[in-house]
Formats: sequence, C-alpha cells, structure tokens
Amino acid sequence: MLTEPLPALTPGQYSLVFNMFSFTVATMTASFVFFVMARKNLAPKYRISMMVSALVVFIAGYHYFRITSSWEAAYALNATAGMYEPTGDLFNDAYRYVDWLLTVPLLTVELVLVMGLPKNERGPLAAKLGFLAAAMIVLGYPGEISGDASLFGARGLWGFLSTIPFVWILYILFTQLGDTIQRQSSRVSTLLGNARLLLLATWGFYPIAYMIPMVYPEAFPTNTPGTIVALQVGYTIADVLAKAGYGVLIYNIAKAKSEEEGFNVDEMAQPATATA
Repeated sequence: MLTEPLPALTPGQYSLVFNMFSFTVATMTASFVFFVMARKNLAPKYRISMMVSALVVFIAGYHYFRITSSWEAAYALNATAGMYEPTGDLFNDAYRYVDWLLTVPLLTVELVLVMGLPKNERGPLAAKLGFLAAAMIVLGYPGEISGDASLFGARGLWGFLSTIPFVWILYILFTQLGDTIQRQSSRVSTLLGNARLLLLATWGFYPIAYMIPMVYPEAFPTNTPGTIVALQVGYTIADVLAKAGYGVLIYNIAKAKSEEEGFNVDEMAQPATATA
C-alpha cells in the first residue's frame, strides 16, 4: 500500500492505471451477470458455487469502483506542465486489502464446493481454508503499511508470518486434495488442476510484489512512477484472473460434473406434458 507521497505521472502512466481500473470494474460487473445467469445450467448441488463466484466478483467490482474514484481524486492534470500531479488527497489503496480479506477465503470455498466432497468433509475443509486465507491477508497488512521496509524489520516479520498460512493452503491444495482430484474423470481432473494452478500463479504475484521493496529497495523504491504503475497494473491483472477468470474455470468444472451426473438443462427447461 502507498504510505509515501505520490509522484507526478505522465498522461500515459496515469491513463494506463485508470483504464486498467475501469476495465476491471467492467469485467467484474459482466462476470457477476454471467455467473448469476449461468447457474441454471448446472445441477442444483453445484449452483451454490456459482453464487459464491458471483459474490466474489461483486465484492471486487465494488472495491475497484472505490479504488478508481480514489485514483481520480488523488491526481489532477497540470496542463502547463503536461503532467498529472498529486492533489494532496489520499490514494486509498487499502481498499485492496478489504477486498482480499473478503474474497480470498471465498475463492478457496469455491473450489471445495465444486469438488463434490461428502458433507462431513466439505464443511470442515472449507472452514479451514477460509480461515487460513483470511489469516494470510490479516498478517500481511501490518507489514504493508509499516514504514520499515527492511528485510529484517516490520515488513519482513509480518511477511514471514503471512507466508505460514499461505504455505499451509498450498499444502492442502496440492497434497490433501491431490488424491480427490485424481479420482475425478479425466476432463474434471484437468479442469481442477488448472484451477489450482491458476490460484498458485495469481496468488504468487502478491508475495513477490510484497518482497521486492525489501530485497531491492534501491532498484525498486515504492514511490517512483514506474514502480507505482507496475504494481497497480500487476495487482489488477492478477485480481481479474484470480476472480473472474477463476470463476469461469469453476463454472466449467461444475458444468462438466453436472453433465457426467446426468443433468440435462434442456430437459429441465421443457414443460411437463400430460400423458394419455
């Protein structure tokens, strides 16, 4: 999060970040409509996974709307200099952490719901993953806003603590759930594996971005135009993939499992006819 004064940006830099925020709001909104409408294509027991997906992108879309508004308020165009200069208003990038605190646990719940586990396993596993995901976000935030960005300072300490639940989640996804995924059909197993890898790839961006100011403080100072633009664009792309893109994968998994279990949306849509 940005705890230092904002630098002036070129029109191209400012517009790139603004357009990425705007694109994300539109993507999350469209995804919400799709997930709500598409749930009828799934067997009833998998529809809850689509509602969770819809909730995730709704929350993300709202927070990106707030981030966009905060970005607009933080800068104003100096026509004489041809630069966007800080207005003095705070760019409240902390909206991201609120978004992550709410949505990241739900992302793990989506995967558990769509796997078709027995009820006695599904509930405890979803609760465990959700708790670990929330702990990962909560523990990372103090280090993000601390003024001490050194490797062995506050940022490093909280980053290490946040890594513990992150590694625990990966252990569950890639070991405990590995056997369950292998028992699925080839099509579903591949889709579940892709969803798991997408989580790893997108979530992996965040700790990398978190650690760069600690490991390379001189090469990547947090208050330079290039670093700010790169982080905002990078976070935004990761969020789109981890929420909207991941939700589409969850839908495809639920659709495949519904078809394998004999669910036919066309038959469900046909009105009942009286028999002679």
